[in-house]
Amino acid sequence: MSATSTRGTTLGTTSGTAAAPASRPRLRTSTAVRAYLAVELRRSLRNRRTLIFSMVMPPVLFLVFGLQGDYQDQSTGHGNVTAWIAVSMALYGAMVTATGGGASVSVERAQGWTRQLRLTPLRPAAYVAVKLAGSMVLGAASVLLTLVVAAFTGAQMAAGAWVLCAVLAWVGSLVFAAFGLFMGYLLPAENVMQILGPLLALLSFAGGLFVPLGDGWWATVAQFFPTYGLAELVHAPLGGDLGVTAVVNVLAWAAIFSVGAAWRFRKDTARV
Repeated sequence: MSATSTRGTTLGTTSGTAAAPASRPRLRTSTAVRAYLAVELRRSLRNRRTLIFSMVMPPVLFLVFGLQGDYQDQSTGHGNVTAWIAVSMALYGAMVTATGGGASVSVERAQGWTRQLRLTPLRPAAYVAVKLAGSMVLGAASVLLTLVVAAFTGAQMAAGAWVLCAVLAWVGSLVFAAFGLFMGYLLPAENVMQILGPLLALLSFAGGLFVPLGDGWWATVAQFFPTYGLAELVHAPLGGDLGVTAVVNVLAWAAIFSVGAAWRFRKDTARV
């Protein structure tokens, strides 16, 4: 065999080996999602601001406003006024937590984190799902902590009402998780929560979450705020009258925020 033939055989073998590299194990998407969710939860638990606003502020607000005067002796539906305020603060804590979790995409976009995630098996939609799941886990802890504190400090309502109010506050906060995502993709990173924090407080007052609306003209205006339907929904187990308007309000704002978040998400995915 000639030298040329030998070199050709050698090169052919080498090329064949290079063309078929040893396969490397690929990380499954489900594994990547679980790993990222664990990272997201650890990051949130290490963030002092997140813990203060989600775990500390709602119970403290309840203790400040829910134990005033003779609220523990005043009944409202199937509980007392203290329980009504506890439910309000539980929903507020879940709203703040869900909004903050969704809005954190603004900071991560500015830091280039979303670009780095493109190098992993995690798809953009899975990234959003993990953000929502992480905020909902913290929201559940916020709701439970607020209601446990209320139970030991004078809040009274039927056993079934405790469970229903907790579940409705937690599930209802998904509306504001979508709101947080929408605002996170819309607002600049440096002041997103400085804008959303006061806005959530104003919406809570305007929608009747902190103070009953009564029968005045504002009770009609309040029906157009995104907090109105949720406020009516979470207080319904206490004996509140849940009307069709409240249900429509929740569904309408959930659709508006979800469509807005999806719109901004698609634009961001196409650009980044």
